[in-house]
Parts: sequence; structure tokens; C-alpha cells
Amino acid sequence: MIEFAAVVIGSYLIGSIPSGLVMGRLKHIDVREYGSGNIGTTNVLRTLGARYGAIVLVADVLKGVIAVIMARYVVGSAMCEMAAGLAAVAGHDWSLFLKFRGGRGVATSLGGLLPMTMPAPLSGIIGLAIFALAVLASRYVSLASIVGSVSALVVMAVFLGLDRVPWQYLVYIAVVVSLIIYQHRDNISRLLSGTESKFGQKGEKRQPQ
Repeated sequence: MIEFAAVVIGSYLIGSIPSGLVMGRLKHIDVREYGSGNIGTTNVLRTLGARYGAIVLVADVLKGVIAVIMARYVVGSAMCEMAAGLAAVAGHDWSLFLKFRGGRGVATSLGGLLPMTMPAPLSGIIGLAIFALAVLASRYVSLASIVGSVSALVVMAVFLGLDRVPWQYLVYIAVVVSLIIYQHRDNISRLLSGTESKFGQKGEKRQPQ
């Protein structure tokens, strides 16, 4: 039980590392003052460019990967993998270092899914492929994130129905997909009003609130 709690707390702290903000600070830029004000990959890409956006993407994915792998080798149960993955996503979304604010959790959610035993990674891979297609078709990263994550959930549900994965993996992805949709609620409003920024648009300086 002590190991379980330690892994979950450690996963939350790992998830709380604000990769996008750190990258911006290295360039003497606070990414929260540009574009959407978010610390995630998309806003970093718009504000700092593709190279820095790619670094933040990898860093955010790794937060989820490390959390789940740590759970596997320290505790060795699907329940702990699920809890650790969720803790990492919670840390990203509500970072201890940012007064419990953060990103939208898409990359970290994917990272938590990828190391789960076969065939679970196919859920993430298929979701990622659909995400890419949706970005190409619509140029809306927010819409693609929602469509891709829901697709991954459907694939995981099929695998559970075939008795190929533990139920904890489906719970993990169901919770993170719900969080992704919730964290994109402002984007959904902008999509409905036709004011959402498209992929490739430069992040403009935000006006003081």
C-alpha cells in the first residue's frame, strides 16, 4: 500500500512539471501570455515554433509513460498503472507548481496509454492516426484531439469486449477522455461560434485581463 501511494504521488509530481512553461522560460517568453494562454504543445508551437513544440510534446508524453512504467515495475498491477496514469494527467491539468492550473492533458494521456500491455497501445496509435487525419481535414487541433481521444476509447472498449485488456485500462481511457473534453470546453464554444484558431496560426500576444 505504501508503494502504491508513493507511485501515485510521484506520478502526480511528474505530471505537474510544466514542460511548456519551462521551454518558454528558456526563451524568456511566458507562453501563457500568448495565443490561447495554454502551456501545452499547440500553444508552444504557435508561440515558439515547431522545434520547441515538438520538444514539449515529447516531454508531456513522457510524463504519462514514466508514470505507468514506474507503476508496473514498483507495484506490478493494472490498478496501480491506471492510478499512476490518472495522477500524471491530473498533475498536468492541475499542476502543483502553477497554483493547480495547467494544460489540457492530451499528450500526457496518450503517454499513459502507450506502455499499457498489448494490444492496448493500438488504442493510442489508432487514436493518434485519427487525430492526424482530423487535423489535416479540419486544421482544428482541439477538434482533432477530441475526435482522436474518443476513437481511442472506442478501440479500447472493443479490446475489453474481446477480453484482451484488463478493465482498469478502459476506466483509465474513459476518465482521461472525459477530462480532455472538459478541458476543451472553451475550444468547443469557439468551434461552435467559428472563432477557434486553426493549426498553423501564430500565437498573438494576449490582452491583459
